[in-house]
Amino acid sequence: MPTPEKTDKPSSSRSAPPRAPHHWLTKLLFGLVGLAVAVAAGVLLTVAVALAMAYPNLPDVSELADYRPKLPLRVYSAEGALLGEFGEERRTLTPIQEIPKVMTDAVLAIEDTRFFEHGGVDYKGIARAVLANLGAGGKSQGASTITMQVARNVYLSSEKTFTRKIYEVLLTFKLEHLLTKNQILEIYMNQIYLGNRAYGFAAASEAYFGKPLKDISVAEAAMLAGLPKAPSAYNPISNPKRARARQLYIIERMEENGFITAAQAQQAKQEELKISSGSNNTRVHAEYVAEMARQLIFAQYGNEAYTRGINVYTTLNAGEQDAAYTALRKGIMDYERRQHYRGPERFIALPQDPEERENAIDDVLANHPDNGNVMSAVVLDATPRKIVATRADGEKFEITGDGLKPAQSGLSDKAPPNTKLRAGAVIRVVKTPKNTWEITQLPEVEGAFVALDPRTGAIRALVGGFDFGKNKFNHVTQAWRQPGSSFKPFIYSAALEKGFSPATMINDAPIFFSAGTTGGQPWEPKNYDSRYDGPMSMRTGLNKSKNMISIRLLQAIGPKYGQEWVTRFGFEADKHPAYLTMALGAGSVTPMQMVAGYSVFANGGRRVNPWLITRITDHKGRVLSEFVPKPLEQMPEAIPARNAFIMDSMLQDVARVGTAARAQATLKRPDLYGKTGTTNDSVDAWFGGFQPTLAAVTWIGYDTPRNLGSRETGGGLSLPIWIDFMQHALKGVPVAELPVPPGVVNVGGEWFYEEFARNAGVASLGMSDGGGATDTGEAPPPAAEERNRILDLFRN
Repeated sequence: MPTPEKTDKPSSSRSAPPRAPHHWLTKLLFGLVGLAVAVAAGVLLTVAVALAMAYPNLPDVSELADYRPKLPLRVYSAEGALLGEFGEERRTLTPIQEIPKVMTDAVLAIEDTRFFEHGGVDYKGIARAVLANLGAGGKSQGASTITMQVARNVYLSSEKTFTRKIYEVLLTFKLEHLLTKNQILEIYMNQIYLGNRAYGFAAASEAYFGKPLKDISVAEAAMLAGLPKAPSAYNPISNPKRARARQLYIIERMEENGFITAAQAQQAKQEELKISSGSNNTRVHAEYVAEMARQLIFAQYGNEAYTRGINVYTTLNAGEQDAAYTALRKGIMDYERRQHYRGPERFIALPQDPEERENAIDDVLANHPDNGNVMSAVVLDATPRKIVATRADGEKFEITGDGLKPAQSGLSDKAPPNTKLRAGAVIRVVKTPKNTWEITQLPEVEGAFVALDPRTGAIRALVGGFDFGKNKFNHVTQAWRQPGSSFKPFIYSAALEKGFSPATMINDAPIFFSAGTTGGQPWEPKNYDSRYDGPMSMRTGLNKSKNMISIRLLQAIGPKYGQEWVTRFGFEADKHPAYLTMALGAGSVTPMQMVAGYSVFANGGRRVNPWLITRITDHKGRVLSEFVPKPLEQMPEAIPARNAFIMDSMLQDVARVGTAARAQATLKRPDLYGKTGTTNDSVDAWFGGFQPTLAAVTWIGYDTPRNLGSRETGGGLSLPIWIDFMQHALKGVPVAELPVPPGVVNVGGEWFYEEFARNAGVASLGMSDGGGATDTGEAPPPAAEERNRILDLFRN
């Protein structure tokens, strides 16, 4: 019998009792699990209670189905060029189908690549962002989806609290339920703030690149897509380096996500962007017009004008407006070259340390910004023959020769300290046509220019002053000034109705009104040049702008009649008292009134009212109001057509052989008409004139009236501006020939009213006494109370 195998295992009868279980550890484990469950349940319960409490308080997001953001008031030219915009938020509402794919791709690449896959909260994206940010090297990825950003930007504050985050998540789900993905993306692309007062990518494209969104490149789209994260930190104007770094990263993200190819990415990285340097990207300088339109719209719509996206289309021609702006500034700066140099705008100490010096120059020039082509600079060295200066960009340049002439007095050893040109002086400079530098100064004199279509009254160009930023006073509509000799045609027009003709002989001889005649001070008016040429035709008297001729005409027809007649042109009777000095332009007019008055001559005698706005639309282009002018033949008749025709004949001569002969000589066309005007002591300089399709008026003077200079006249100051404008405006415009209206005849080469021809009208005036004023047989001189106020104002 085999022997039983021995083993090490003890028999059951000899087994040791089992070890007691660790009851304390088990209890601990169960306790911790229970606590975790309780905490989780508490958290879930807290979240559930918070959600239950928050949900009823959520805003109604259904209004986003018809998205209506704040849209600025915009003013446009007749061609659609932007003239100005008003409102806190610069935004162009752009439907999603009109946003270029490259722009949405750039945004999706950096903000939310799974936008079309997730339901509002991207859980995978959150996990990816956490992992990516651990080794991002500063290029962090966000976890907020585009829908979450829409919820936050439209409805919530920017505070970072648990409650706000709950609202954000709930709103996100609500938006995803109510709106389509494209609707959400459209709201985001239009609503997001991108710095520089720009809201939405369409406005940002204009603000930073000066171009419509539809024209942007991959590189530009990537630059714009970097702005939502931090508009100030990645602003390409103020922080170009940081903006560039983020742009490159976004281009890489676009390539990684398959939005662009490697070749496109490489090209985009190498593209040199042209960033707009200023906040005002208005392409056409029409600030005064934009402000006029703003005031009109605000009067009608109130504060809603700045938020409901109203578009105002004006009658302005963008090309003519640019020509007017350039011509007026050039005319004023040409005048400024002839003025005494008033000295630098400021002086600063230039540190020896190059970096400190550069900072000091940057600081002072920031407070003296460029004014268009009139730029600021700091003098580094100055001698009587050369100035070395620098601009804000660090460019150093020299001013020599003729460029020093406008400021020669400031280079003299005897120049007082406040005008002495020396190192540290802040000066103004301009580039000459020869691409050299010239020293200048900001002008103190002001000016105005306005042009309109005399057939309709539509304003084609308007510049209310040298610089709207410096002086917002609109001299076209607000400046009441004496018109001087530019007012004489309206007196001549009145005389035609009293039997006078261009052939009437009038004595250009001195006139003296004694104290007994005037009832006050004696008055002895003079011609501008103090020369008297004896008898001459009325036509010649206007050509030469003889004051004695105008005074005799007004005396003959009577000041009361003259006063009534000028109101036919739109002038106000109370601004033109019935005194003989009215013949010399002693009343008050605005440039706008003057251009309307000259339009009566230009269009054959009809009164047209200047107007500016053609139509007003909402942001979708729906017309809110529209203005269509009446045909010219339905406009009220101001003066007979034959009166306008004969006046045109005389004004044409003024522009051919008279005080404005430079007009036809320069422009080489016969259909130009007009009259110069210079008031007493050369305080105001005018030119009013027209071509049958375009009337324009220029004025130059100081806001606080003072002498412009003994040799300054309307012909020398204002006429050149008018000519520069017309050179552009009349390009391609056929020469116009005025039709001869009924009731006029030509006898011996001169025009007459038919009933006054052949010696039936007034043949001569002022001949009987060799020039005396008291026994001409015409209307008596004015009474004392009519003379005392302004009689002594005029020598000419």
